[in-house]
Amino acid sequence: MQKFPKPIVVLSKCLEFEACRYNGQVIPDTFVKRIGPYVNFKPVCPEVEIGLGVPRDPVRVISRGNETALVQPATGRNISSKMLEFANKYLQSLNDVDGFILKSRSPSCGIKDVKLFANSEDGAAIGKTKGFFAGKVFEHFPGLAIEDEGRLKNFKIRDHFLTKLYLLADFRNVKKEKSINGLISFHSRNKFLMMAYNQKEMKILGKIVANQKKARYEETVAQYEEHLVNAFMNPPRKPSYINVLMHSLGFFSERLTSKEKAYFLDLLEDFRNDMIPITAILVVLKAWTIKYEQKYLEQQTIFEPYPKELMEISDSGKGRDL
Repeated sequence: MQKFPKPIVVLSKCLEFEACRYNGQVIPDTFVKRIGPYVNFKPVCPEVEIGLGVPRDPVRVISRGNETALVQPATGRNISSKMLEFANKYLQSLNDVDGFILKSRSPSCGIKDVKLFANSEDGAAIGKTKGFFAGKVFEHFPGLAIEDEGRLKNFKIRDHFLTKLYLLADFRNVKKEKSINGLISFHSRNKFLMMAYNQKEMKILGKIVANQKKARYEETVAQYEEHLVNAFMNPPRKPSYINVLMHSLGFFSERLTSKEKAYFLDLLEDFRNDMIPITAILVVLKAWTIKYEQKYLEQQTIFEPYPKELMEISDSGKGRDL
């Protein structure tokens, strides 16, 4: 059974942890509750941290020419500088972190769907933007797994987030080992997953590992991390995943019957047409991997990139963009 590290995740404190929302409420969230035992949370509420009380008058992001400001309309306070100062100080203090789950639509924590207003008075929103704290999160940690609880109700977004989160947590531990053999092992067991996500970056990563004797370990790891982050920046495209599945089939295709091969190809078509999830095919491949004792395939993280207890194929149906 695969052992997983516990990722370190910064979480908006109002999600399941504390009644610190502007209206004095705590927000229940099924996913946050489910993932809790499998990660180490670092809850934070930026608005409380800069001295705003609970409950408190709401804040909003307003447009000021080419810039934005974070204001509290009821009091007329501009808290932009205070929030940015806290965000920079807090984020710089994080020695180890693998991901963020932030509150959607929050003027401080929203990652992309925060209402942008023309002024601090009442009126319709004129657009969407990032929250002030979230904006700094992307500046400090652009390569980490960063999502909001609303988007994580979408299966594809959630699967990508979890895959990236546990990969980065594993890599963080590999870096601490300071062992070339550890880096080689990491690359080997994640090769098929990398292939599914980004074949171009996977080839570059392979060359970095192969040429590790020509550079110091620190330089090799830094270069490797840069391309690893690039490889997992976006979710895998379906054609790439299908190519990896066909490549995997080649390990034991000569030992399969014609009916078994036909069945597998039918599954690929069902996946291509969004009739079944990728896990339905991976289960079949894993069974053949065990049956035919393909040790190299057995170690591949593509079969279980994160704890199976977190796998849930339910979807919000909202069709939010990846």
